[in-house]
Amino acid sequence: MSVKLKEIKSKRELIMFIRFPDKLYNGCPYYVPSIHSQQLSVLSDEKNTAFRHCEARYWLAFSGKKIVGRIAAIINHRYNTEKGEKNIRFGWLDFIEDKKVLDLLLSAVENWGRDKGMEQIHGPLGFTSFDPAGILVEGFEELPTSWGSYNFPYYKRMLEESGYKKDVDWIEKRITVPLHAPYREIKLSGKVRKRYSLHNADFKTRRDIKKHTGQIFELINSVYGDLYGFSTLTHSQAENLTKEFLPLVKKDYISIVLNKKNEVAAFGLVMPSLSGALRKAKGRLFPFGLFHIIRALNKNDTADMLLIGVKPEYRRKGVHALIFEKIIGNLQKKGIRYVETTRELENNESIRKLWDGYDFRQHKRARCYAKPL
Repeated sequence: MSVKLKEIKSKRELIMFIRFPDKLYNGCPYYVPSIHSQQLSVLSDEKNTAFRHCEARYWLAFSGKKIVGRIAAIINHRYNTEKGEKNIRFGWLDFIEDKKVLDLLLSAVENWGRDKGMEQIHGPLGFTSFDPAGILVEGFEELPTSWGSYNFPYYKRMLEESGYKKDVDWIEKRITVPLHAPYREIKLSGKVRKRYSLHNADFKTRRDIKKHTGQIFELINSVYGDLYGFSTLTHSQAENLTKEFLPLVKKDYISIVLNKKNEVAAFGLVMPSLSGALRKAKGRLFPFGLFHIIRALNKNDTADMLLIGVKPEYRRKGVHALIFEKIIGNLQKKGIRYVETTRELENNESIRKLWDGYDFRQHKRARCYAKPL
């Protein structure tokens, strides 16, 4: 089979790039399509403020007139500066089961990386940690979270055959929501609240939540700064993420813990799972995609644990109990039976210990690969 690469140069080609996985995974019961318009914004240098410190190029692989693969190459200069590294990222990788296709796609990224003076390629990664990352290596018969991704089992084998080695793994868990608030959390939250003069923020509307988003993103930069693949979020990126996420946030599923100065000390955010709704939407918000999403936000038995963060001075002091006490109680009232954790680094002990005492199963694992250039 003859395969040729074409670099994306037009909006029409970018739309073809975005839609390719829908054809590749057609009929797969575990694939969750992304919203095409949202992906177009992420990949557009005119709309994504990450391009102020990132460069990117995209390619499609063709066999005749048929698309057989895609890949993105990203250089995040902010990340490289902060980490003192010279890395190029690959992302948005999808391909048929043909090693010639994969090698051609990877070579495009590798060659551009060498031309730009990079020393290592790693991925899959996006522009920020809010983009899907990792190749699924375990859990091929599980539905991804709304912000996760799916791939066929042959991706792992073929990447390793191309000389790529494991850099880090992320794991995911499915947690059963207890029928009653755990006694441990209730007892601990009372002690912590009194000892450190903490309280849960009270909000009735999204506008009340928005008052705290600036400090929440400051906390995210502080807490997540040392994690793999994370680069500091700029003010403009924080604003864009607020616009994207806030309309989906329900007040019962967010807990913001404040100190006596009413500063954010910790927060946790879960969201009703949108995976089933996105499958029904098939990449489109209109005419019916938005209806499915709104319905999933209001009627669901599963939620995704999106973010949790505790200010450094409050770590290892049981502050998470204040977060869980509120969120778990509301999950029970809303009929949520399960919580899916989004990808967490396998060596992040502070996060892993949060689930001690809960009934859960680890059911998915994703991997970031790397290779010297």
